[in-house]
Amino acid sequence: MSYLKRIGPASAFKVGAVVYGLVGLIAGVFCSVIAFAAPSVHHAHMPWVSPAVGLFAVVLCPLLYGIIGGIGAIISALIFNLASGWVGGLEVEIN
Repeated sequence: MSYLKRIGPASAFKVGAVVYGLVGLIAGVFCSVIAFAAPSVHHAHMPWVSPAVGLFAVVLCPLLYGIIGGIGAIISALIFNLASGWVGGLEVEIN
């Protein structure tokens, strides 16, 4: 058995940013599809929903999700490192 005792915060940020950036891209595509698919809603109930919002979502969602995910990964790595120091790490079996 091997023990994982430390996670590098910079490495965690990179992985978190990429993973959540991809999730944000998927969310942005869904927002874009909704904005383009509901033209009758644009003026009646939600005037802020427009095709421009949909295009902006495809760019903004991955950036925001990536940044927030990266920061969350750093915080998680720091908490893991602290807890690992108390209990000795995470037991991992590698073949």
